[in-house]
Amino acid sequence: MPSDEARPFERQDHLVNRGWADAEVLLHVGLGRRPAVQARVQVDIRQILALLRREGFPRATHAGHPIQLFVRASIDEEVRMNVRYRVELSQTERAVLTALLSGGKHAARKLKRAQILLAADAGASDEEIARSVGAGGSTVYRTKRRFVLGNLEAALSEEPRPGTSRKLSGKEEALLVATACSSPPTGRARWTLELLAGELVRLTEHASVSRETVRRRLAENDLKPWRKDMWCIPRVDAEYVARMEDVLDLYSELLDSKRPVVCFDESPIQLIGEVRKPIPAKPGQLERYDCEYKRNGTANLFVFLDVHRSWRKVKVTESRAAVDFAACMRELADVHFPKAERIRVVLDNLSTHSAGALYQAFPAPEARRVLRRLEFHYVPKHASWLNMVEIEIGVLKSQCLDRRIATHEHLESEIAAWERQRNASRARVKWMFTTAKARAKMGRAYPEPASVGEPQTKES
Repeated sequence: MPSDEARPFERQDHLVNRGWADAEVLLHVGLGRRPAVQARVQVDIRQILALLRREGFPRATHAGHPIQLFVRASIDEEVRMNVRYRVELSQTERAVLTALLSGGKHAARKLKRAQILLAADAGASDEEIARSVGAGGSTVYRTKRRFVLGNLEAALSEEPRPGTSRKLSGKEEALLVATACSSPPTGRARWTLELLAGELVRLTEHASVSRETVRRRLAENDLKPWRKDMWCIPRVDAEYVARMEDVLDLYSELLDSKRPVVCFDESPIQLIGEVRKPIPAKPGQLERYDCEYKRNGTANLFVFLDVHRSWRKVKVTESRAAVDFAACMRELADVHFPKAERIRVVLDNLSTHSAGALYQAFPAPEARRVLRRLEFHYVPKHASWLNMVEIEIGVLKSQCLDRRIATHEHLESEIAAWERQRNASRARVKWMFTTAKARAKMGRAYPEPASVGEPQTKES
């Protein structure tokens, strides 16, 4: 359309709301008194422009009513004519969009369209919506247009895209899913995209199936046959519940300097050195290091954590045998808590975590002296998440140990520096899981108590 022909339409806005049943744009042409009956003619834009330019074109009917022309326009032509679509959401539609944005897993484009519709319903201009949502003006325009001329589902969903039809039929996709969920062929540990594509060629009439076709169909069904999940389901019996509630009750107690609660666990670590010196970072370049490394053995970390105070202690040893555990327990009693009457230690069920380990390491009188001040509380089997020190070990690994450390001495100095900073910052683990919450969340897994009769008193 030449610019001189489009100019008459650019000086006015034409509102289209959702009450119309078709996709036509109403343009008022001519002046006159308000008609009682309107004459309507559906023509092409070129015809309208030719009529407007023709001399002697009637501006009204013989009765004096203005003529209204309906123009079918493309999106680009609508934009040039400044056609605006008014979004008016119902209460139900507004609730649907609000729920869509409040949670759940949805496509980013669908969420943007929902934001556009809510903003347009609130009266925001197209420019404000595009700026706040982070979308282009054409996206805002198309979304509003599809809502007004269609419905909410049409505005939120994707329009059909041009291209070839799917290569796999519904039955063939079902066959692909069933194959991916079956055992892999002999000699292979798992299915790969190439193996699945070859299997489809063998089972169907297709001459070839691309790797990308297989990947997309698996992604649509949320299948990843090359991955596996391992589970560890503990048996929630009476022993499990008893140990869990015992530990949770210790965590819920108030601070008692005479009877502290200390969580204890160990963690292995590899000592890894550099073969070539790393290249430090500089502006525009990341730090670089060689993929090759040198193994310098292993070390073990014994970690103590006070439940009610901002205190932790990490001891680096070469092994984690029973004698190492016994040395840690004596150090806990004599060095770290010399004034405590009873130290309650929370620990897991490792074979070395026992009172017998102290008798293996020390003479009987010395072992008995240390044990008189210790009280062991074991977490349930397969429930190491109940040991608060596991969280602290995770912090230690992420903040201090996520790098290559070559020697035992360097490891000790780095951990000592981390320990001082962590204690000085008064960092603590805020434990929120209580016995009451355990009974509320895991009540159905609790064992059913056996019916026990009332005790009978014996008359004398």
